[in-house]
Amino acid sequence: MSKHRDDDHPFRAAVAGVRPLQTRRRALPHTPAPPPVPVQTRREWDAVLRESLEGPISPDEGLEIGEELVYLRDGMSRHVLRQLRRGHWVVQAGIDLHGMDRNEAAERVAAFLLDCSNRGLRCVRIVHGKGLGSRNREPVLKNKLRIWLPRRDEVLAFCQAPDDDGGSGAVLILLKARR
Repeated sequence: MSKHRDDDHPFRAAVAGVRPLQTRRRALPHTPAPPPVPVQTRREWDAVLRESLEGPISPDEGLEIGEELVYLRDGMSRHVLRQLRRGHWVVQAGIDLHGMDRNEAAERVAAFLLDCSNRGLRCVRIVHGKGLGSRNREPVLKNKLRIWLPRRDEVLAFCQAPDDDGGSGAVLILLKARR
């Protein structure tokens, strides 16, 4: 026991004149520890939110419903497609492909889009028809447009035209703004 006292001697000498504080009969508040932060869950929620705002269009918004033509260039907001569908942009030019074969239609579409882009037009319409006069009564040119349009650099988005603008026999196209 004397050994402990020898070890305590420097401490006791240092605190020799110290008096304990008076207690005022207060209870210290008990604050519970905050709940753990679910970091991974929060990351997943944030990713879902970002995807819903920026990501691909959901089936609920009509992407590729049946035979509908719909396209939105990567990086474009879904809001742009909604605006195109709702007639936000006035149709500034149009072309009718009725009676053309695929080769003639491909040339005319390419020339039409280039001309519209050069003129600074933003919203155009292509009437492709419903395919009622084709061999299998299938919309041949409509299916070709589904392939041709996304390949064009000037095309930002397209969707089926409203019924009073051609409906399933026409497509509205949003072109890049001229800089």
